[in-house]
Amino acid sequence: MKIINPIVENIIAQADGAAAPSAGGGESQPVATQGAAEGNAPAQSPGLFGGGKSGLIMIVLMFVVFYLLLIRPQQKKAKEHQKMLDAIGKGAEIVTNGGLIGRVVLEKDNVLTVELADKVRVRVLRSQVSGLYETFVKSDKKASDTKAEKK
Repeated sequence: MKIINPIVENIIAQADGAAAPSAGGGESQPVATQGAAEGNAPAQSPGLFGGGKSGLIMIVLMFVVFYLLLIRPQQKKAKEHQKMLDAIGKGAEIVTNGGLIGRVVLEKDNVLTVELADKVRVRVLRSQVSGLYETFVKSDKKASDTKAEKK
C-alpha cells in the first residue's frame, strides 16, 4: 500500500497543478514550473478537433453534414407523409402500419373507419396509416419488373 500512495499522490498533484511530492521525501518543484525552469514551455494538446479556429470550423462542418444527410431528408419525408394523411378521404384504399389493407368508409377528425372485408370494419387512427395501397402495389410491380429484366 505504501508503494501505491506516492504514485496516486503524484498523479493527483499533477492534475491539480500543485507540487508533486517525491518518493524520496526531498524537495520538489511545482509541475507547472518544471518545464519553464528548463526553458521549455509546457506542451499543450491541441484537443479533439485541432483547437482554435480550425476546431470550430470542423464542428460547424459536422453539423452541416448532419443537417444535409440526416435531418433535411427526414423532415421532407415527414412533410410528404403528413400531406398524404391529410388527402385521405372516403373510398381510399389504405395500408396501416400493422399491414392491414382496407377501404376507408367513414372519417371523423383523426379516426378512420376502415372496411377490411364485407361487414368487417375497424377504427384506425389517421396517424397509423402508412400509405395508400396503390403506392405499395406500384412499388411491388417495379421491383418484380426489375427482377424479371435481370434474368
